[in-house]
Order: sequence, then structure tokens, then C-alpha cells
Amino acid sequence: MKFLDQAKVFLKSGDGGPGAVAFRREKYIEFGGPDGGDGGRGGDVVIEAADGLNTLIDYRYKQHFKAQRGHHGMGANRNGARGEDVVLRVPVGTQILDEDQQTVLCDLTEAGQRRVFLRGGDGGHGNAHFKTPTNRAPRKFHPGWPGQEQWVWLRLKLIADAGLLGLPNAGKSTFLAATTAAKPKIADYPFTTLAPNLGVVRAGEEEFVIADIPGLIEGAHEGHGLGDRFLGHVERSRILLHLVDGTADDVVASYRTIRNELEAYGGNLADKLEVIGLNKADALLDEEIEEKKAALEEASGAEVMVLSGATGQGVHKVLYRLLTVIKESKEEEPEVIHAPATRSIPRPPVGQKLPDDEGGMRWDEELGEWVGGEDEDLEADESEDDALDEELSDEEALEDGDDLDESEEDESEEEAGSEGKDSDKDGTGRHGA
Repeated sequence: MKFLDQAKVFLKSGDGGPGAVAFRREKYIEFGGPDGGDGGRGGDVVIEAADGLNTLIDYRYKQHFKAQRGHHGMGANRNGARGEDVVLRVPVGTQILDEDQQTVLCDLTEAGQRRVFLRGGDGGHGNAHFKTPTNRAPRKFHPGWPGQEQWVWLRLKLIADAGLLGLPNAGKSTFLAATTAAKPKIADYPFTTLAPNLGVVRAGEEEFVIADIPGLIEGAHEGHGLGDRFLGHVERSRILLHLVDGTADDVVASYRTIRNELEAYGGNLADKLEVIGLNKADALLDEEIEEKKAALEEASGAEVMVLSGATGQGVHKVLYRLLTVIKESKEEEPEVIHAPATRSIPRPPVGQKLPDDEGGMRWDEELGEWVGGEDEDLEADESEDDALDEELSDEEALEDGDDLDESEEDESEEEAGSEGKDSDKDGTGRHGA
């Protein structure tokens, strides 16, 4: 199943049904009176967190969800039926954001949690409601109150106890496969992981959930690589495991690149507890390990743990360190950690240049989309072509006009010559007697 963690949908609750205008008419009953019933209430828009779902792919191809409107009232004081609700089943951890992605309207963090997001409109009154001692036969009714409608964003933020961070090929997926039963894709090229992966880690008699997200590169908050949208899946984590590739030439630069992206992303990620791991120790000499470990500790100001996901060296020590912090965090805050609203910038369209390239696209905050780039150049070329076509058409029109004038002159000369000949035949020419 394809993974999708963000979707924009239109929601509308049902309108209330109209009231009825009716009068009781029966044989031998002289004064029947009004008996129009009220309209039914419109259906609600309900959002439910369903266990077993881990993607929003169902909302990729269907974006409009409308509840049924209430049924109309009828005679004999019969009220209309209530409209059916529309229920949106979403994965646990889904947030409902407003259209500008600035406010969290609803956060579903438990399986089976239901929330009435938009309430249906009330039904209108029938004419029986408006009868008075002075108005005994009213023909007035109410059409019903309209429902609510709104564009919203569905944003999935997975619920995990720990999150894996690092540059591409830092060994995150290898670590996940070595410590859990998950089977992520592992290869020797960057961006092997294209979607977040979850795994359950067992450390002694305890268990916790760890999340692996695609690698970050410098400029991810500007749309480089796969962007920084996947950082939303570690916002609910209680601790972060930052893996640094030990085989890199400059491990300090690798560490600072990820830290800069966390600060640029926001969402309180830069303030979370962090365990730094120098990975791929099996490919390093002891002198290199000591040197790079000391450099990382000096740059980060924290202890650096040495490990190797491929051979298992130091992995259990790291797991127990994570478990200790997670247990302490759950004692202080047993509920699921609240994730703030974070607006993510999608990657530019395929084939377009990035913002730092010459003639690249730029993100417009007001429009909420990428602008510029090759599209503007294409529009400029099209406008130049249109202007050139107009000039050519004007020149052709002028040439046609000149040809028309010459043809008109020739025709006038021919007519004058024919008239002269006719006058000579009649003896009234200018050389006449």
C-alpha cells in the first residue's frame, strides 16, 4: 500500500430539511387546522481514528465528503428523518489542520477515538409551529438551517517512542532491521528509505516503538532531497537517536547539518532529548573511532555512543539508554506527546530547478505554492511569440491593403477607358466635331 501522510479535503455537514405546509382535512371534521411537521436535522461529519490504518491514501483520489441533508417534514405532524453522517476513518496520530496549516483543530491519538467535527444544520419548522390564536391557518414554514463546510488538511504524525535521524546512508534502516522485526529496504545508495517505517524494539522485558524516517540533507527545509516533511513523524517521540556515519570525512559537519535542519523545521524537535551514535564502527580503526568520537563530543557537548548496526556492536547499550529515557518520560507525561502545527513545504514539481539554482522556483507563502522557474520563462516565451505573431499579422494586413488599393486603381482606370470608348461611338467624345 502506498504511503501518504498529508491530504487536503473538503468537508460539509448536511443542511437541515425544510418544514411542511399542510392542513388536516377529514370528513366530518370542520376545523382541521395546520399539521405540517418539522424538517429533519442534517448529518454530521465525524472523524474516527481506526486501528490498523497507517496511511491517508484513501483521501488521495477523493477529496469531497458531504453528509446527507435532512428530510423534509410531512403532513399529520410528521417530522422528517435525520440525514446520515459521513465518517472519515483515519490512522491513529492524525491531526486536522485548518486550511493555512497554522492551527490544530483536532488531534486523534487513541484507537477508536471519534470526534464530531462539523454538526449538521437543524431542520426547519412546519406551519404547525407557527399557529397562534390570531393566526389559525398559517402558511409559513422554515426552509431549515444550512450545514457547515470547511477545507482542512489531514496530517499524519506517527506515534513512536523514539525516532531515528541522520543523513542518507547513515545506517538508520540497518539499525531498525537489526533491532526490530521490521524489514526496511537497505541498499548502498542514498534515499533508499522513501517512507517512514515503524518497528517494535524489545529490550529485556520491556518494549518500545521506534520510527525510521528518510534521510535529511542540507537545505531539506527548502525542498532539497525529499524535504523535511517526514520530520513530523518524530515530533511525538520522547527521544531522538541521531546516527552519524563514522565513515564520513567530517562527522562534525554531518552532525551540524541535521541539527540545523531540526532548528529550521521547528516543532520543538531541536529541544528534544537526543542520543548521539557514531555508527559503522566495524569499518573504522580504533584510532579513527577515538578521534571522531572526541570531535563529536566537543561539537555536541554530550556523550557519543559507538555502535555498528551491521555487526551488533554497542547496539544493546544504545537500546537500554533509549529505554531508560523513555520510561522516565512516560512517568512525567503518560499521555501521548502533543505535536504542534507545522507547515511543510512540498518539493518543487518534477523537472523544475531548486531555489538555489539560477532561474529556480521559489515558495510563495501567500499563494501556498511554488512559483517562477521554467514556467515563467515559458510564459515569457509564449508572450513574445504572441507579440511576433501579431506583428506578422499586421504586416500581412498592410500588404493585403496595398494590393487591394492597386487593384482598385486598375479597375478605375479600366472603367474610365471603357467610358471613353462609349462616348466616341456616340460622337460625343472630346475630339468630336
